[in-house]
Amino acid sequence: MLVRGGEVVDEAGVRPADVAIRDGRIAALLPPGEAAEARETLDAAGLHVLPGAIDIHVHVRAPAFPERGTVESETAAAVAGGITALFEMPITQPCCNSGERVRARVEHFRGRSLAHFAMIAAPGRLDDASIEAIREAGAIAFKIFTTAMPAGRETEFSGLARPDEGEEFEALRACARTGLPVIVHAESAQLLDHFAAATQGLDPRGAATHERMRPTLCESVAVARLLAMNMEAGAKLHIAHVTSAATVRVLRAFRGTSDFTAETCPHYLLFTGDEDVARAGVFGRVNPPIRAAADRAALWEAVRDGTIGFVTTDHAAFSLADKERANGDFTSAPPGTPGLEILVPTLLDAVAVGQLSLPDLARLLSAEPARRFALPTKGRVEPGFDADLTLVDLAGETRFPLGAMRTKARDVAHLYADRRFRGRVAATVLGGRPVYAAGELCAAPASGQYLTPDHQGAFR
Repeated sequence: MLVRGGEVVDEAGVRPADVAIRDGRIAALLPPGEAAEARETLDAAGLHVLPGAIDIHVHVRAPAFPERGTVESETAAAVAGGITALFEMPITQPCCNSGERVRARVEHFRGRSLAHFAMIAAPGRLDDASIEAIREAGAIAFKIFTTAMPAGRETEFSGLARPDEGEEFEALRACARTGLPVIVHAESAQLLDHFAAATQGLDPRGAATHERMRPTLCESVAVARLLAMNMEAGAKLHIAHVTSAATVRVLRAFRGTSDFTAETCPHYLLFTGDEDVARAGVFGRVNPPIRAAADRAALWEAVRDGTIGFVTTDHAAFSLADKERANGDFTSAPPGTPGLEILVPTLLDAVAVGQLSLPDLARLLSAEPARRFALPTKGRVEPGFDADLTLVDLAGETRFPLGAMRTKARDVAHLYADRRFRGRVAATVLGGRPVYAAGELCAAPASGQYLTPDHQGAFR
């Protein structure tokens, strides 16, 4: 196939080129219009051709909760949003916390996924045999929470929730031995208990109560503790969904002390708690909470200067019934919002207003995930790299009226309802084949491959 007439983008810059693809890989970048023959041509005139977006933080939860999302529904949303690969988190029923469960989830995704997929596992019992079995099953990373198991969801969080500092340290050390990254949801369990008690009697209907129950201190203290422990543990630590200016200051203070990275999410970059979450009600509850305007500004600055090197969705699909059961009690609402169709438009809009450049977008969504998680043939538009591409139209526009998304969580996407994003995803190419174009899916569900880390691959 030839992708003709576009501007090719990667973290190194932007240049006009035609992309020649053979056997699922980029064969050459040709001068625009150079004579070449191909069985198929994709017209990219007026478009920018980026490396496929890699979303390293996704909760499909399949196969346990099909009313919330299926592999088919959520990966359709992913490719329609320009995402060519997603990393599935371990929260399901039961928790993905062993080599056997990693393999079972892979088999469930295989043949159903429109996007490439990787598996993140809980480290389970922390013994060498269990950890090694997870690595051998091909997990791309480990995940832990520094919070307690949510009541009623114990089997979903078994081996994942580590509220004890000693266990957190041992988890970092165990994961370090494998060479795989460990992703951490960082909030102090002790401070969460403290603020839950301190806020007893506040109106449970209000978003402000949730923020007071989980203030920024819970996050920044947990992150500081993890980074201090990692100076000894030596893990490839990755801090999930950073929300606050305070945590950004902690990340900067610990820069260079160990091997760590951090991410944030579109909802933290776009919204504020006192306005947007208050408006959306229970549909705007996420953990950790969406913060104030000053926190949002600090996150954008951290994204621009590289303190935060990743933007991910933390896509967490819930059904309308799940959320509506909590009407009248914001604090009991299930935490999460859909994001797969929002990620790329969020950053395209930032490009439109000068907050980011297109090479920044390619770095945040493609090059850094490929480097950090050992996917050496992904993340760039260069000969020899996989032909996973996201074609975008900077002159276009993206809007999602409530209920219009492809995700099964479309009816709970109140935060994004009718929001205007400058720029749109025009097409998504997976392994050299279009899977989404002109507003329509154009591939079978078996398009996606299981991605495993290649620590021997040569990063170019």
